[in-house]
Amino acid sequence: MSAPPILQAALHQLLGDARLVAQTLPGTDLKLWLIDAANMDRCFSPEETRLILEEPPYWCFCWASGLVLARWLAERPEWVRGKRVLDFGAGSGVAAIAAAKAGALEVVACDLDPLAIESCRANAELNGVELSYSTDFFAEADRFDLIIVADVLYDRANLPLLDHFLSRGREALVADSRVKDFQHPLYRRLGMLEACTWPDLAEPAEFRHVSLYHARRD
Repeated sequence: MSAPPILQAALHQLLGDARLVAQTLPGTDLKLWLIDAANMDRCFSPEETRLILEEPPYWCFCWASGLVLARWLAERPEWVRGKRVLDFGAGSGVAAIAAAKAGALEVVACDLDPLAIESCRANAELNGVELSYSTDFFAEADRFDLIIVADVLYDRANLPLLDHFLSRGREALVADSRVKDFQHPLYRRLGMLEACTWPDLAEPAEFRHVSLYHARRD
């Protein structure tokens, strides 16, 4: 099975020897096109480092929060079964795909990055599910039962998004490993789960602890 050409070409521009391979995520039955772990075992040149920082290929990793959210939905399909779901900042599409496999009526993978949308398309096909796609959350109607979100609160400047999620959906389910203790009157913490980014980036242990938050608007 060959990697999607548009994604492989984009990765090649950043890291000339890097390749995408279909990998099964630990603790799941999901597969994603992800960067080959072997490509992470060398030092990057200054130019490669610059390019990675300017245009990080986040869509070719499954980040810890996305993995936790996907596992959560697989184990608790009642969260999405028969519902209309939007995955905000979908990245690789891992949470969107998990929602579709858990029986969601409709799943929209939403991301500003066209490469992320291509990644979602390729990964949906890899897992035999159908998704819809959007590049503009605020162009979507207020029609969703649930907004799912993973790894978008890495900067506290993004915390106002917590209100916006509830402008398009009746409920929001947010997974995050960066901002541990945000306070919001509508969000309650469901718990903390452990996972690592895949392929493993050897991130600090603190980033392996993912908090899950839930909100429901009145």
